[in-house]
Amino acid sequence: MKYNKFHLRFDVRYALLIAIIIAFALSIFVAYRYWLLRMELMTSEANSSQAIAQLEKELTEVKLDRLNLTELSQYQQSVIDSFQGQISGIGNTVGRLEKLSQTDKELLKKYSKVYFLNENYAPTNLTQIDESYVFKQNGGNLLIHSNVWPFLKKLLDDARTNNIDLLVVSAFRSFDTQAALKSEYKMIYGAGTANQFSADQGYSEHQLGTSVDFTTQNAGAVFSHFSTEPAYEWLKENAYNYGFILSYPEDNDYYKFEPWHWRFVGVELAKMLHRENIYFYNLNQREIDSYLIKLFD
Repeated sequence: MKYNKFHLRFDVRYALLIAIIIAFALSIFVAYRYWLLRMELMTSEANSSQAIAQLEKELTEVKLDRLNLTELSQYQQSVIDSFQGQISGIGNTVGRLEKLSQTDKELLKKYSKVYFLNENYAPTNLTQIDESYVFKQNGGNLLIHSNVWPFLKKLLDDARTNNIDLLVVSAFRSFDTQAALKSEYKMIYGAGTANQFSADQGYSEHQLGTSVDFTTQNAGAVFSHFSTEPAYEWLKENAYNYGFILSYPEDNDYYKFEPWHWRFVGVELAKMLHRENIYFYNLNQREIDSYLIKLFD
């Protein structure tokens, strides 16, 4: 009986010890597993952080690459635009030079007692002025520089629209025609008087084909009366808009006052002369020549 009780107590203690050992081992195992799990989580977080950092780095590099590509593209475009601008500028310069080379440089020279046109000079193209604009008693077949005719026609048409009586009595004259006319004037008025209102051959603006003499039905061939006509006042106020200027105003140093004689110098130059109240023959020839390229614009 004693023996059985002893063994029973021993078995209970042994079982309790084993349970404690097992519980301790389990707690150690659970703690170890928890530690392992924690370490895995920490490693995973670290790896995730590294991955996120790597992704952010790569994203930043991509953005920088895109930015660099954008800047490169913009730079390339600016280079292209610059070349295109230079090419366009060269094209414009070539166009201007070609246009200038095709414009007769004589057309803006100061001829009255300044420059000389030889006997062989004549405008490249001449157009007959419509007879409806010509003073009939002086005959027809008046010629004008072909590029000037549209401006002259517009002037005459607008004058008519404003009820202004205005007719052309003289236009292009060749070297020989001017010589014959000057001789006739000398015979009628004497050389001294003729030199006051008629240019020698080679010095006449009429040889350029860009100058006209105006009259009215009332004034007729008596040019001295033209200054009292409404047509003269209308021309003073409007002719520059069509590119025409009065060649010999009052008190000029070349010929006596010729209110009937008007010369085409181009709209831009005529407007500048009118605006600044400058006399064409007092302007420097180099400055006049700068308007040559715009003569027929």
